[in-house]
Amino acid sequence: MDNTKQERLLEIFFRCLRGESLSVQKLADEYDLSTKSISRNINDLKAFLADHRELVGNTELVYSSQERSYHLYMDEFLTNKELFSLIEVMIGARVFSREELLTLTNKLKGFTTASDRPILNDLIKKELYHYSEVKHDCDSVQETLWKLAKCITEKREITIEYYRADRAWKTHRLRPASVMFTDNYFYLIAFNTEGTTDKPLYFRVDRIKYITEHRKFFTTSDAPEFDEGLLRQRSLFMWPGKLRTIQFEFTGSAIQAVLDKLPTAKIIERNGRTYTVEADVYGDGIKMWLLSQGWRVKVTAPEDFVEEMKKEIRRMKENYDI
Repeated sequence: MDNTKQERLLEIFFRCLRGESLSVQKLADEYDLSTKSISRNINDLKAFLADHRELVGNTELVYSSQERSYHLYMDEFLTNKELFSLIEVMIGARVFSREELLTLTNKLKGFTTASDRPILNDLIKKELYHYSEVKHDCDSVQETLWKLAKCITEKREITIEYYRADRAWKTHRLRPASVMFTDNYFYLIAFNTEGTTDKPLYFRVDRIKYITEHRKFFTTSDAPEFDEGLLRQRSLFMWPGKLRTIQFEFTGSAIQAVLDKLPTAKIIERNGRTYTVEADVYGDGIKMWLLSQGWRVKVTAPEDFVEEMKKEIRRMKENYDI
């Protein structure tokens, strides 16, 4: 096969990868060749894909009689409906800057079919226009995440310069353990290098302004093993605190929303529309969520947590003339 033909086949293939639908007639006009020559090129590509399934998987060039063109079908890649779902999740999360979101969205849209791309554009254009990102202190969430991920993999100690929730500027030397996403934010979970070294600390990635990577590495024995899945089940809003089993009564029709919010929750009793729920939770984030449910929730156990809720409600009452 001559070099010119090889280059043409590669170019046609990469155009398919970018999501283009390719018409034999248009390709013939572009390359100043006969339609028969282009058809032979298409057949060569189809034969290559069929003969090398161990490399490309179930990938083939499919002809659409309606569009009179070929497009690339990849069984293991994302379908149009999957792409739409992912883009909707990214928009709803609000975690990326507008520029990052548009870049990611445009790359994903490149893999939709030519016929479905206008539909996708129409579905998301208003959401993209009104997109409001979570405000960031770091220059790029993606860059910061990737730097943290590499340090976690290498088990490299780092120092972060960080804005706390009260906007106080703090410096921490850490052993990074994991990154997680929940409730609109990415979080770094890490352990101190000095003092209390076995207690996990949570830092919002978007508030990390600078990261210094040190030459010192740590081992598994230096930092406790960390179960991200268990933390995700038990912790709300990534607030620190102890693990405890709580019980509360919930009155209303949205009990499924409660169970969805608290993965460890289970109904232990029901009396009409009042459900007694038990859950294992970390930290004080659960208190914020329970208070947000208003009169629908009454905490019943443990006693120290009941007292915490009463104290918080009394403080709330002082804010109003009741």
